[in-house]
Amino acid sequence: MAGVSSCMKYSMFIFNFVFWVCGCIILGVSIWMRVSKSAQEEFKIDDSMFSGVYLLIAVGSIIMVLGFLGCCGAAKESQCMLLLFFIGLLLILLLQVVAGILGAVYKSEVESAINATIQEEVNQLKTDATFQAQFREFEKENKCCGLLNGEKDWQGSVTIRDGCACLSADVGTSVCASGTNKYTKSCKDIVIDFFKNHMIILMGIAFGLAFIEVLGLVFSMSLYCQIQRK
Repeated sequence: MAGVSSCMKYSMFIFNFVFWVCGCIILGVSIWMRVSKSAQEEFKIDDSMFSGVYLLIAVGSIIMVLGFLGCCGAAKESQCMLLLFFIGLLLILLLQVVAGILGAVYKSEVESAINATIQEEVNQLKTDATFQAQFREFEKENKCCGLLNGEKDWQGSVTIRDGCACLSADVGTSVCASGTNKYTKSCKDIVIDFFKNHMIILMGIAFGLAFIEVLGLVFSMSLYCQIQRK
């Protein structure tokens, strides 16, 4: 009877041990960010961002469980644990592939989705003084004016629309309208470009992880079959 490959067994163990440690770190940091007031102040986390923290907690927990199953399955040569690891990793791989395909298919619809979200925020430019102050800084940093319709978004506001005013270094350039010295680009375009550029990066990361996960599937099933034949 063929034995179990020591190289494959220990490679599987080391890989999943690192995987498990990463899961512990993600889980620990995300829980710290959720319960620590100082962490929330340091990372500027408010109630609207807790959903992202909860997602990190879920991701860290899943990585920990899969890493544990892979480590113990390889060390103890447990077919049950290896099979559970294989099924869990396969489900994650399928979800990533589906998300990547949907992201590629609906990439052109990002702008309309963001427009719908931004439209809800326009009224805050006229009523919310805190949001107004933060948005003026955003305008200056990104050389843009208004959320959707330039200065018109500020109409009715009690604050001065100084965020749209071009900095002296930008006067006479393409980003600054001649005569009015106001930024010509809507901040909506800045946000859309940000999401489009980062969506491509996220898709690349997703497919890169998918390749690593395929290797994990191959190693775990190979080890499973070797144990079965032993």
